Amino acid sequence: MKDMVYWKNEILKNGLKYHIITYGCQMNEHESEKIAGILEELGYRPAQEKEEADFILFNTCCVRENAEQKTFGNVGKIKKLKEENKNLIVAVCGCMTQQEEVAHKLSKTFPFVDIIFGTHNIHELSGMLLERLSEKQRVLRVQQSDGQVHEAVPLKRGQGPAASVNIMYGCNNYCSYCIVPYVRGAERSRDADDVLGEVKELEIQGYQEIMLLGQNVNSYNGKGINFSQLLNQICAETKIPRIRFMTSHPKDLSDELIETIAKHPQICRHIHLPVQSGSTKVLERMNRKYTRSEYLSLVDKIRRAVPGIAITTDIIVGFPGETEQDFEDTLSLVREVRFDAAFTFVYSVRSGTAAAKMADMVDETTKRERIVRLVALQNEITEQRNKEYEGQTVCVLVEGQSARNTQHVCGKSGSFKMVNFEGDPSMIGTFQEVLITQGKKTTLFGTAVRK
Repeated sequence: MKDMVYWKNEILKNGLKYHIITYGCQMNEHESEKIAGILEELGYRPAQEKEEADFILFNTCCVRENAEQKTFGNVGKIKKLKEENKNLIVAVCGCMTQQEEVAHKLSKTFPFVDIIFGTHNIHELSGMLLERLSEKQRVLRVQQSDGQVHEAVPLKRGQGPAASVNIMYGCNNYCSYCIVPYVRGAERSRDADDVLGEVKELEIQGYQEIMLLGQNVNSYNGKGINFSQLLNQICAETKIPRIRFMTSHPKDLSDELIETIAKHPQICRHIHLPVQSGSTKVLERMNRKYTRSEYLSLVDKIRRAVPGIAITTDIIVGFPGETEQDFEDTLSLVREVRFDAAFTFVYSVRSGTAAAKMADMVDETTKRERIVRLVALQNEITEQRNKEYEGQTVCVLVEGQSARNTQHVCGKSGSFKMVNFEGDPSMIGTFQEVLITQGKKTTLFGTAVRK
């Protein structure tokens, strides 16, 4: 405790600053908010640029190989800053460093990195940082999940009217291509009372939208309360105008959950439902536990229960053993479902996963050719979908000024469409009715409806 008080005073006295660089999913973004909370509790202040910082942290992703390569490249660039500022502390954490062999490789490759830790001990960051400050020695701490959910972690949320709330951690699905269960551990759900308490606090603070996060929110189980029941509680006990969630695994999306979405106007008319492939054969090899026809039936059920709902997805091309016919099955599913948008990826080998051991890898040229065809098709469908909004009035939660035109503001509709329209900064954080005049591939454009 004496060391803690001493170093807090030193950090405050010297006006030390931190800078966090985050890769990957919204879960990582939210965990970076926790890291920022820990650092600010120690007395650090945020730095806009890494060049101004006394503590730089990389929160990493390892879902795809290019994410790891990008991290290694960008960490390497910090060496010059470290040479210029001997007191600079550099840390790397997250999914990538939860893999012990990668953590040790990082430590060996970049001896100037001071602290390396994984996904399960973020709550110990203050102790690791004080250990580095006190003992002037590097800290490498990668540990497995203790099966607990650590609630007492400070949080520094980013600016804006929307906030994320973790409802669970980890994953039990073991899709054959996916590294997440190995680096995030088994599923652990937060108590429903803790989730509800956080949402109520966000409501008091004035947030207009919350995003409930989990690797698979549909399998949430907070002491016998399932995800549908959790949503019902939040809708009944708060007046948060908008509730979103992700990600949903198709195999666990129940009729009860569909009914709950349909029943509550607070729940946004958008669902992210990763299909990954349109081929039943490939889905089986992926260990997804549903067929093409089951996925299509689920989409039909959702759309009948919630008319106008937007459905987005994830798709992997070039999975081991994927034939041209398998890929054509994916294209035909995309045409049939007509997703509002799709996040598309080329299969990337992840060491330690079941798919990494499969013998029939698809060559890189074929994978690249297929991704181009898929993206072209989905872009065409997305633009057609967006044009269907022309002439409609949608409710937009304004998030900020447009990056391209300072006379415009932008935000998202309930169906997760980005909407750009003429407005001023006083609109940020408010709901605005917008008449859509043009639908393009990535954005809807419109005019505010004056009340």
